[in-house]
Amino acid sequence: MSKVIWRPGNMLYPLPAVMVTVADKNGNDNIITVAWAGTVCSDPAMVSISVKKSRFSHHMLLETGEFAINLVTKEMAYACDLCGVKSGRDVDKWAQTGLTREKAEFIKVPVIKESPVSIECRVTQVLEPGSHDIFLAKVLSVDADEKYIDEKGRLDLASSGLISYIHGGYYETGKKIGGFGFSVCKKSNALQKGKM
Repeated sequence: MSKVIWRPGNMLYPLPAVMVTVADKNGNDNIITVAWAGTVCSDPAMVSISVKKSRFSHHMLLETGEFAINLVTKEMAYACDLCGVKSGRDVDKWAQTGLTREKAEFIKVPVIKESPVSIECRVTQVLEPGSHDIFLAKVLSVDADEKYIDEKGRLDLASSGLISYIHGGYYETGKKIGGFGFSVCKKSNALQKGKM
C-alpha cells in the first residue's frame, strides 16, 4: 500500500461544523458557517476562527471584537450549509433558516437557541497570515442546553448528534470507540491487542 502525493493543502479532517454569530456596532447581526475553528489553549480558555477578508461577517468581527461559536446538530445541517453558501449581504439568514436569536450573557452578539452549546467569545488578537484572518479570542462563557446535562451535572454532548465537516461533506458524529486514557487502562487490553 502506498500513498499518493498531493499538492500542499488543508486536509486536516474532520473539522467541527460550527455556525458563528456576529454583529456590527449598530446591532446588525449575521450567521457565518466556519469550518476552521479550534481550541487555542485551556488556561485561559481560548479559541480561534479563520475568516476571509471578503466575507460579509469579517468587518463585523473587526468592529465589535465579539462572536459566538454555536455547535451544530444533524437537525441544523441544512441551516449550517445555507449559512455557508449564502451571504448576509443578500439574505437574512435568520429568516431563511428559521433559527432563533437568543440573548447572550456576556456579549452583544446573539447566540443560536437551537444550538446545544454556544461559546461566547471576545477577540484578543487578529493574525493576518494569508487568505484568511485568524481571530484569537478569549472564551467568556459556555452556554449549554439543559437537555444535554445529565443527572450528575455533566454535559453529554455525545447524545446531541453533532456534525463534522470532511472534505466537502457533512457527517454525523460516530460511535464512541474509547475514552481519554483508555490506552493505559487495564480494561483496554483487548483494544490494545487490536480486538476492536
